[in-house]
Amino acid sequence: MDIKRAGSQPSAKGQPEYFTGSVRIDSLIDAAAPARARGASVTFEPGARTAWHTHPLGQTIIITSGCGLAQRWGGPVEEIRPGDVVWFPPGEKHWHGAAPTTAMTHIAVQEHLNGKAVEWLEQVSDEQYLGK
Repeated sequence: MDIKRAGSQPSAKGQPEYFTGSVRIDSLIDAAAPARARGASVTFEPGARTAWHTHPLGQTIIITSGCGLAQRWGGPVEEIRPGDVVWFPPGEKHWHGAAPTTAMTHIAVQEHLNGKAVEWLEQVSDEQYLGK
């Protein structure tokens, strides 16, 4: 058993090459091999969002507070709220983040394959973010 006490790990800022706006990442799960699970609590300030990305084994996000937006490539922008659980299948190009005027926090869980849990792509344009 390994207990990571609340507040014992520093928060990280979302890097500008992967996120637009102010994002805070708090690591929750970083399982040692042979396990593959990784997870974090991610807080997006209003208007903040990820870049387009994919996950080799998929990703689940569980919205815990606020109001957010998510979109898969070619689909509509969807509103997401606390209690919603979103599954992005392996290889599905997508983004997620806060609504324009409201912050959003979610827990993100994904597995890594050969040491990689995410493939980052291009930034989400303002037009894409606003569903235009």
